[in-house]
Amino acid sequence: MLQKLNPVFKISAAVMILLSLVGIVVPDWLETVTSNVQSFIANRLGWYYLIVVTLFTIVALVFLITPLGKIRLGKQDEKPEFTRPTWVAMLFSAGMGIGLVFWGTAEPISHYAVNSPTGEVGTDQAIKDAMRFTYFHWGIHAWAIYGIVALVLAYFSFRRGTPGLISATLQPIIGDKANGNTGRLIDIFSVIATVIGVATTLGFGAVQINGGLSYLFDIPSNFWVQLIIIAIVTVLFMISAWSGLGKGIKYLSNANMILAAVLFLMMFILGPTLFQLNLFTNSLGAYIQNLPQMSFRIAPLDEEIRGWINSWTIFYWAWWIAWSPFVGIFIARVSRGRSIREFVFFVLLLPSVIGFLWFATFGGTAISLEHNGMAVISELATEKSLFGVFANYPLSMVASIVAILLISTFFITSADSGTFVLGLMTTGGKGDPSQFVKLTWGVLLSVTALALLYTGGLQALQNTMIIAALPFSVIMLLMSFSFVKTVYQEGKELGIGKIDSSGKGKNSKRE
Repeated sequence: MLQKLNPVFKISAAVMILLSLVGIVVPDWLETVTSNVQSFIANRLGWYYLIVVTLFTIVALVFLITPLGKIRLGKQDEKPEFTRPTWVAMLFSAGMGIGLVFWGTAEPISHYAVNSPTGEVGTDQAIKDAMRFTYFHWGIHAWAIYGIVALVLAYFSFRRGTPGLISATLQPIIGDKANGNTGRLIDIFSVIATVIGVATTLGFGAVQINGGLSYLFDIPSNFWVQLIIIAIVTVLFMISAWSGLGKGIKYLSNANMILAAVLFLMMFILGPTLFQLNLFTNSLGAYIQNLPQMSFRIAPLDEEIRGWINSWTIFYWAWWIAWSPFVGIFIARVSRGRSIREFVFFVLLLPSVIGFLWFATFGGTAISLEHNGMAVISELATEKSLFGVFANYPLSMVASIVAILLISTFFITSADSGTFVLGLMTTGGKGDPSQFVKLTWGVLLSVTALALLYTGGLQALQNTMIIAALPFSVIMLLMSFSFVKTVYQEGKELGIGKIDSSGKGKNSKRE
């Protein structure tokens, strides 16, 4: 078996095993090292993260309006594999899942009452700032990071017939090196970033499940309980992974959306509905109006606000970048047959609006409770804030149980998708990976999450992710350049956007 495994699998797995062992044997040392490196990156390269993420967003939005958007991710007459509702459910579950539930109340209430992005805490202005910056972190910039990776992979895989590997997308600019050691190194970096990104999210999920059980049933909130949670969920997602992409992930993604809809409607109906709607509308306008300024906000003259940007914006951009190989490959895999324009619309804009509604409902309710003196949500631990909000409304136990189930199904979906994607990345990018490979990555994902939690909890998760994202951001820049170059060349060959002698645009089809 080992002789048949390629070098990308062997080296990537070895690196992650070594990292996990270091985290278990010398946790304090690893925490110190990752903290120092993370601090250096955030302080010295924060400007870089802001610029590259905004660049990804601009590139994605250009393809929403350019005539090149009519090009399909596959043959021009190819039909999508999944229905649109199932497709949206799958990309949303993989893309935001656990994070949306974890931060749904925690981020807005923190910006409002604990540490404001503009320095004002507990004021009416703090409410407005809290929501627009939450929208900023979870809006089109986040989805553009996912979308660029997914779009490039889908285009090269289904349109140009290359393997579904990150390295294969760079062939137009690095040539045959994509098939040699350079390509393998790129794929190894991509795999390591993916493992750390997925493991971080699994860590968040385990912590919040533990937080919910602790809040409701006084179960201790510590590493050992989180170990048991991860062990149980590992078994469940292995069962799902065994059933394949068309069954396990598809059914779980639809279940996620149903549970999320139930939880959303409960909070929307029981909570301050009019306030939620007004807050959503006002925050959406503020988000659109201030988007250019927020995109490049680095606060060079205010150390306190710069610290906030490092802790939140830079952390999020790194999280999305580290998470993007996994989400990108998965979204690409389920998006065959979509046009580029349809892809960009449904991957960037629709999930952003759904996320905005989610934050206005859950975060808005938390802020309303605290602003009106009805409860103090901001003093609860991050992972318990959602359950603290539920406690102030009828059916709180029902809502809390639904939330724990939702986090669990998101957990299973993310890990299930992660094993599939990592399998593809380490077995040549074509076909379905073997059960052995998926089992290996499933175990390593869980072990990595546990090692990071053992090393330093949530802070260790965040530090490691920011570090892993840096090299992959460079790879993403190269992918974007390769994609733009190739698509525009194809557009010239097809005559897309040109005007013929009759005044009508040419619209050739490439089969």
